[in-house]
Amino acid sequence: MGDIVGEPGRSALISRLGALRQDLNADFIVVNGENSAAGRGITPKISIALMRAGVAVITTGDHIWDQRDIVPYIDTEPRLLRPINYPEGTPGQGSIVLETPKGKVGVINVQGRTFMNHPLDNPFPALDAEIAEMRKQAKIIFVDVHAETTSEKIAIGRYLDGRVSAVVGTHTHVQTADEQIFPAGTAFLCDAGMCGPDKSILGRTAQPIIQRFISGMPERFPVAKGNVRLCGALVTIEPVTGMAKAIERVNDLVEIPS
Repeated sequence: MGDIVGEPGRSALISRLGALRQDLNADFIVVNGENSAAGRGITPKISIALMRAGVAVITTGDHIWDQRDIVPYIDTEPRLLRPINYPEGTPGQGSIVLETPKGKVGVINVQGRTFMNHPLDNPFPALDAEIAEMRKQAKIIFVDVHAETTSEKIAIGRYLDGRVSAVVGTHTHVQTADEQIFPAGTAFLCDAGMCGPDKSILGRTAQPIIQRFISGMPERFPVAKGNVRLCGALVTIEPVTGMAKAIERVNDLVEIPS
């Protein structure tokens, strides 16, 4: 599931996740939680709530450190990932392998560099090294590419084709319509979209953002309210080979009582 935006996004996902998992017949759930705390960062409490609801792994991105209490917590919870291409010595880890009833599943979180604040290490060699180690344990490998540009996400997806099961992008909050399986068997979607308010601009109240574009003056961008759209991707993977058999978009509208 794509980037969770604030309280509306996380509450809707937590309440709907059990039914959604059953409807999709999903075995393993990954969500991007980097905007789940008031639209910026994630807290230990939110991380725990998402995992109790059935999330296996939480990925993040450039807002991972926005909530100060996440720094001492992230070393205690290996299922909460930060991008793998942070420098050595950064708290937390960028990947994990978990045992499941259908075999081991690896998840890697990586961040792009183009148009991203505080550019991290080159994602390509970071992925090479991690995948080489991870493939010794797991054939099923899911990669969340948290990046701004479509070109960088597609380049990473093509680069990893045949070496991982799926590459799904996050960060832009806009679900793309380019789901496909690359020639060597890797499923790809440029951006999963967001889990956030439907009537919004990227999950935020629209008018202040419009005013910012008009005036160029600073504005506060509160998280919007109302119905929530839960967006993501469902990937079907052959456990023996680790290659994808199908990928489809998930786009579920949750009506919030007014």
